[in-house]
Amino acid sequence: MISVHNALPRPDILLGIVVASPVRIDATHPEFPTHLQALLEERRKPLSHAEEAVRVSVRDMLRNGRYKPTGRSKPASEYLLRAAGEENGFPHINGPVDVCNYLSLKYLVPISLWDLDLAGVTRFTFRLGHPGEVYVFNTGGQEIDLEDLIVGCRIVNGSEEPIVTPVKDSLATKTTDKTSRIAACIYAPESHFSRERLSGICAEFGELLSMPEGHTLATGVAACNETISV
Repeated sequence: MISVHNALPRPDILLGIVVASPVRIDATHPEFPTHLQALLEERRKPLSHAEEAVRVSVRDMLRNGRYKPTGRSKPASEYLLRAAGEENGFPHINGPVDVCNYLSLKYLVPISLWDLDLAGVTRFTFRLGHPGEVYVFNTGGQEIDLEDLIVGCRIVNGSEEPIVTPVKDSLATKTTDKTSRIAACIYAPESHFSRERLSGICAEFGELLSMPEGHTLATGVAACNETISV
């Protein structure tokens, strides 16, 4: 079980949390490939007016202080939307990441995923990044500036260490071929996602994973200033 605190200064942002253990890193639900192929075909068409409104609301969700969600700072869901329109452009990483990307593309919201064993803690908080905060997000050593960006932090000895964002997640806690315990955060604008709808997406996340018998799956939704145990 982990605890997650939504400390974002935005009452219009909900966080959907999924925790699963153990998971198969090399597989997904048997029906997942069919669902993904159908979605990729759908996403090659222009977004509907309702879908475009969600995309814009997600961008607005990231407009905080000096942070502007444009260019390379766009939410990860927009990268996936562009990739879906390219032949063989959609990434295939591993089971949990593929499920994460599928749901992000389906609902047009960014989703973070991290390895709970690599995180090494059970307490997490989501807030805006502080001036000077950065982390490495890929094996090339590239860093992302976190100031005023929504960040998810692991709490280590009372200190908050950013590990995920709606744009790029930290290399330090990304899944590997040894991952067996995961957590995910779905960042959702309340204008388009009620608690009930977001809870349903969290449940769908769990259904699409491949998990052996005896697995544990827990989900929850955290509103502003709310702490949940999952």
